Amino acid sequence: MTRVLIVDDHPAVGAGTKAMLEQEEDMQVDVIDQAEEAEATLAHQIYDIVLLDLYMPGMSGVDLAKDLRKDHPDLAILIYTGFDLNTHFNMLVEANINGFVSKTASSEQLINVIRCALRDEVVIPLHLFKQLRRSEASVSDISEKEGARLSLNEKEQSILREVSSGLTNREIAQTLHMSQRSVEYTLTGIFNKLSVKSRTEALFKAQELGLVSKT
Repeated sequence: MTRVLIVDDHPAVGAGTKAMLEQEEDMQVDVIDQAEEAEATLAHQIYDIVLLDLYMPGMSGVDLAKDLRKDHPDLAILIYTGFDLNTHFNMLVEANINGFVSKTASSEQLINVIRCALRDEVVIPLHLFKQLRRSEASVSDISEKEGARLSLNEKEQSILREVSSGLTNREIAQTLHMSQRSVEYTLTGIFNKLSVKSRTEALFKAQELGLVSKT
């Protein structure tokens, strides 16, 4: 029996995906709608794979995946997103996950991605596969031009370095002897400067542009 855990803050999505997957005789699915409950759930029940929504209140699926990896290094983790994979492709490839799948995928596609992830294989949409080498080159060119126009001050760089260590905003505030509100305000400024919407995206883009060193 393959045990699947879905973490998604949209109950209808979780329930629909559970119903779809449990049509397979060998899949048993649980759903939680709070990212903060994932650790406790995994502490009491063994799962073969988890599907994490990319954007959830308080924590992205990528940040949650990083946290789960600390205590569950062998757990298969998929990012399950309704966002355009094209715009998130580089971020997801660099994250420590087993793959990703769109919420628009058919039941057959979703099940195939899950079974491949459990075999340490990754399914990549053909249009993204064809762009891999071209994207790598273009990202490098764009990064040099963008990096020349953008800069991060010492405080912003320090906060992103702590983000790369997996610290929460509260922990960053304690480490850097700042208020949590100051950390959040600075992160908002970084988001606006880099045109991103999450801590994880900000970190990856800053590293891509050479604004902070890769760990």
